[in-house]
Amino acid sequence: MSTHGVELSVFFAGTAGSVPSARRGLPALLVRRGADRILVDCGEGTQRQLVASVGLADLTEIFLTHFHTDHWLGLPGLLNTFNLRGRDRPLTIHGPVGAERLIELVRRMSGRPGFELRVAELEPGDVLERDGFRIAAIAGDHRGPELGYVLFEDERPGVFDPEAARAAGLQAGPEFGRVQRGETVRGVSPENVMGPPRSGRKLVISGDTRPTDTMRVAAHGADLLVHEATFAEEERQRAYENGHSTARQAAEIARDAEVRMLALTHVSTRHPLRLLRDEAREVFAETVLPRDFDTIEIPYPERGAPRLVRWEEQQAQLEAQSAQGG
Repeated sequence: MSTHGVELSVFFAGTAGSVPSARRGLPALLVRRGADRILVDCGEGTQRQLVASVGLADLTEIFLTHFHTDHWLGLPGLLNTFNLRGRDRPLTIHGPVGAERLIELVRRMSGRPGFELRVAELEPGDVLERDGFRIAAIAGDHRGPELGYVLFEDERPGVFDPEAARAAGLQAGPEFGRVQRGETVRGVSPENVMGPPRSGRKLVISGDTRPTDTMRVAAHGADLLVHEATFAEEERQRAYENGHSTARQAAEIARDAEVRMLALTHVSTRHPLRLLRDEAREVFAETVLPRDFDTIEIPYPERGAPRLVRWEEQQAQLEAQSAQGG
């Protein structure tokens, strides 16, 4: 499948830390890439958050970062709803070692589903091959087994040079298309008329973790790093003791890894959001704090930088489109 024009975005279904607030639900991210709908974590109330916003998608797969209840307690209700809706396609839940035991508990809570529910336990370094992209599991440093995830796309072909193709003797039309698809036509191979391969996009999700060198390496050159920021700098020691990061520490990783955008999540009501934002931006200017239902769109690098789209902006765009269509 060609990666040309494939959408890649992150929808923030829940951005709170361990305790929800009136404005923020428990951790859950929906990664949308083409037809894929990948849920990362499923805190209590996740299905309600999705129903109230973008709709309860027919998820492709689910990834859990770890087994603290604020990251998985929404699973029983979600799976039960899928069952009641008559889902028939299999669903795989991925997570660290111990996921089998957890999902057996979830099955007992929600009942045996009418669809095939698979569980895949992952170790740091495991890489899952998908159509046009891969997902790698990386080690976190929390309290117990913890994984972060890196989604990275395959390389894309270079830009086609029609002038070079004509000079090589190819005819515009089907011959141009064939060589762009990788064929050699009348002795002219793709490398003769195509520019160098272009990298795909890269998305990194930390899960709950202390700052680690592993994350710095894994996030290098990422278009978007979604990193937890449970504490402000004044509580750096408490963050360490509880297996978390401060906003500034997340920004230091983003700076060192030379990412394009940092999104802070898993934020606590104990700290003003402005404080977290300012502490991070002192280190890394391209820092954003998404609210629930916000989206970050990740275009191909040549088409611009990642962009935070507030929920209100999305609704306004939909209303404007509806008015034009009406």
